[in-house]
Amino acid sequence: MDRGSVESGRKLTGVWQGIYDYPSGGAPTVPFTATLIEAGQSLSGSVHEPCLMHGHGNDTLFATLFGARDGRAVRFVKTYDGSNPNYTTVVYEGTVNGDATEIEGRWRIPQSWSGKFLMIRSGEEPAKAEERTRELVPART
Repeated sequence: MDRGSVESGRKLTGVWQGIYDYPSGGAPTVPFTATLIEAGQSLSGSVHEPCLMHGHGNDTLFATLFGARDGRAVRFVKTYDGSNPNYTTVVYEGTVNGDATEIEGRWRIPQSWSGKFLMIRSGEEPAKAEERTRELVPART
């Protein structure tokens, strides 16, 4: 068994539903879908998400990701496909929970800004996902 899946006994390969938030209170929380492939300690995959800022409301953004997993630590770089020049490269650093059903952490655009993200493996308990989403993004009044 490779070092990446030692703690949970489960690789990260699969489809994940996620959200990320922006640091300013007025910006929307963005949902995304990521497909991860874990091979050894390497991670790769793809992401698609709605373009909620700096674009048209019906646009979909596409990106690839490359990174690594070391035990419970995950780090990857998401690179957008260039179709919208406002979206380039984002670094994600997070922690995998004990049963490898969630990844939670921070994203950052170097020399710019950062925020939180949460990814939940598709097919996992929907009520749990909704509860965790509320923890990450409290209701705005």
